[in-house]
Amino acid sequence: MFIGEYLHTVDAKGRLFIPARFREGLGERFVVTRGLDRCLFGFPLAEWGKLEERLRRLPFARADVRAFSRLFFAGAAELEVDKQGRILIPATLRDYAGLARDVVILGVSSRVEFWAKEEWERYSAQTQAAYEEIAEKLVDFDFPATD
Repeated sequence: MFIGEYLHTVDAKGRLFIPARFREGLGERFVVTRGLDRCLFGFPLAEWGKLEERLRRLPFARADVRAFSRLFFAGAAELEVDKQGRILIPATLRDYAGLARDVVILGVSSRVEFWAKEEWERYSAQTQAAYEEIAEKLVDFDFPATD
């Protein structure tokens, strides 16, 4: 399980340091793809395989399934952690998420997310204001409320 928030910097060659705690869970090789909300998603290979299987079962006759699958899989790259604990994020993925310098790396349960610092701050501030309202809506998904 991935939890926590870290701030690191993309170097001039497009390399990003991955926190040791996340490297343990991601493994030496893992998949990074376009995420939602202008971030990147990183998945351990086993988790990527589960996700791929679930998406494969969706009806490809639906235009929205085809569109999502194309963007999700075409944008994916299998990355390898170097000896210094860094990954080289492809330019297309860096451009998609706006990763120019400061990157916030988040642990989100089964995945890791990579955000441009400014984009994360904007998203976080906007979402924080509605945090309790969002929590109330999760009850509709059988999410246990805590007292």
